[in-house]
Amino acid sequence: MLTIQTLDLSQKKQVHQFIGFPFSLYRNDPFWVPPLWVDMETQLNRRVNPFFEHSEADFFLALQDDRVVGRIAALENRHFNQYHESKKAQFYYFDCVDDFNVAIALFERVFEWAHQRGLDMLIGPKGFGVMDGYGILISGFDQRTMMTSMNYNPPYYPVFLERLGFTKEVDFVSTLINIAEFHVPERIYRIAKWVERHGDIKIHHFRTIKELKAWSWRIGETYNKAFVHNWEYAPLTEREIKMVVDTLELVADPRLIKIMTHGDEVVGFALAFPDAASALQRHRGRLLPFGLVDILLEMRRTHWVAINGGGILPEFQGLGGNALLYAEGDKMIRTGQFTHAAFYQVAETAVQMRRDLENLGAVAYKNHRVYRHAV
Repeated sequence: MLTIQTLDLSQKKQVHQFIGFPFSLYRNDPFWVPPLWVDMETQLNRRVNPFFEHSEADFFLALQDDRVVGRIAALENRHFNQYHESKKAQFYYFDCVDDFNVAIALFERVFEWAHQRGLDMLIGPKGFGVMDGYGILISGFDQRTMMTSMNYNPPYYPVFLERLGFTKEVDFVSTLINIAEFHVPERIYRIAKWVERHGDIKIHHFRTIKELKAWSWRIGETYNKAFVHNWEYAPLTEREIKMVVDTLELVADPRLIKIMTHGDEVVGFALAFPDAASALQRHRGRLLPFGLVDILLEMRRTHWVAINGGGILPEFQGLGGNALLYAEGDKMIRTGQFTHAAFYQVAETAVQMRRDLENLGAVAYKNHRVYRHAV
């Protein structure tokens, strides 16, 4: 008998069932990268996750004769809805066995949850914040994900969603470059040099995590100003910024973080991270006893780098800032360590960045789709 159970987050067994299900589902899949178990526990902790200070979420397990066969989360991000004047629910953490009836039961429960709260549209996958990946993978199943926040799933997931009547909301494309064959046009470098000599915009470099942390709050404030026109944007609270910063501290290489300043104000930034996916796979998402050490070592030996964030305040776009960031980004991935770089999940609504990447010759290798369905 198939039943849907609402998670009691005070029950450790149920939380572990929810977190652990994809570990069994993808046990033999070489392209899946497990999340950090401790990060998942934080997401599901109402006292720790700052999302719950302003919004609401519930979590559901699909059980077939006491065996877990699926899971899903239902979210209402009130900051997002207030900012966009919408009534949207979100789904996230959707995983299920290859059985359409399980998908039907999970989404019927989420539709009911959304309807009870007066919401009129369900979108997803879309998680708690900016460090959570967007969308269902619809192409690029034959390559490993680079970071845990880049969602992975088998090909039957989009088939299930479309059979349920979901339609496209927005696509997020990830592009790939071979660094040895990739060259930023000389024109970009000329513009960047001119801006550095004649403009008031400067690039700030970091050597240590301590130096980076001193600027982290200003980077968070810039995010809250730079992405106001993006589809996925919702303003971050101070505690949400702190959570992002604490996460970045674990995986950041200061050499790969660049900020653009105008005086003392951060007006732009570019974030890149060494790919530690192999270590996460080896330790199945566990930091202890040896996972953390191996992750740090993998960051030094990996040949892949993920460019996972970048933005410029609207009032500084068109003043050479884009060229300055691209030139710096080109230099920072040419440390000699990396052979490949991926530009990570760029929304099709980020028209200028998508155009820039196409002009630079980046090749699409994964596409994630956020779906929508009326409630």
